[in-house]
Amino acid sequence: MKNFEHFNARSIDEAATLLGRYGGNAAVIAGGTDLLGKMKDRILPAYPEALINIKTVPGLDAIAETDDGLSIGALATLAGISAHPVILEKYTALAQAAGRTASPQLRNMGTIAGNLCQDIRCWYYRAAQNRFSCLRKGGGRCYALKGDNRFHSIFGGSVKGGCVAVHPSDTAPALIALGGTVITSRRAVKASDFFKVSVNRTTVLEADEIVTAVHLPAPAPGTRSAFMKFALRQSIDFPIVNCAAAITCEGDAVTRARICLNAVSVVPRRAAAAEQLMAGRNIDETAADAAGAAAVADAEPLDGNAWMVPIARTLVKRTLLACGPDPAEDESS
Repeated sequence: MKNFEHFNARSIDEAATLLGRYGGNAAVIAGGTDLLGKMKDRILPAYPEALINIKTVPGLDAIAETDDGLSIGALATLAGISAHPVILEKYTALAQAAGRTASPQLRNMGTIAGNLCQDIRCWYYRAAQNRFSCLRKGGGRCYALKGDNRFHSIFGGSVKGGCVAVHPSDTAPALIALGGTVITSRRAVKASDFFKVSVNRTTVLEADEIVTAVHLPAPAPGTRSAFMKFALRQSIDFPIVNCAAAITCEGDAVTRARICLNAVSVVPRRAAAAEQLMAGRNIDETAADAAGAAAVADAEPLDGNAWMVPIARTLVKRTLLACGPDPAEDESS
């Protein structure tokens, strides 16, 4: 690795000031599971001049219930989130998503903020020594459009010219389905508005802006949520497709549905057509299958990834069914 400066920030204000001092040539480090790999492989045109460590800022790993929901500190680990009793009970999709991310070792190090802010996984973008100067690095073209695009977007591209790299987070669709908000050093941003595609960016964060927490609203009565993931290996792999849903029912009928797919588009994708289809219906095989079909009706697969479309459809169906009534509850009633 190249030499760089390292600072242990004592507060978020100090960390933001340090980031601003380097004018976009510094990076925040917490778990470091994504950042350090990028630095070792030197995948980006510019190497960070400094790393600002925020693990030294007290209280950023706290998880606490509030009057209107739940607050999760930016440094809360994925392992801690997956095992937290309140999250398991009330925000099941997030607990499941955190528990399916990467491997046990990485979940012990990785944080919720890091998982939301991680970089894209396209192999052209991630090639060592900055081998491909692609669109997301400010270069001239997207190599995946005519190259190996087996795991790229099935819903079109982004950035002028067509970058089709997907967003890889497992926790992002869960936060969006649960109506979460990302709290930063400057503002509160709905999780559904937090992700943005441009050169060297995957979020709306400014160069000196830092995620400090995530807030989840208290779930409405009758709400169930679930997360499912398809990956080539059950452990450690990034998703080929993942899906989270939060469904509110009155009796057996759905009154509100929030469904989000990820790893299929350049940012996490709300399945609006599927949500509308579920309104007023019972959660059963027929409705869930129709919702799955609606979720991928406007898919535009590339030459090498049409196989992802039926997987996305099936995952929406299975996630919705997982939000349905527990058979054991039906038998006891």
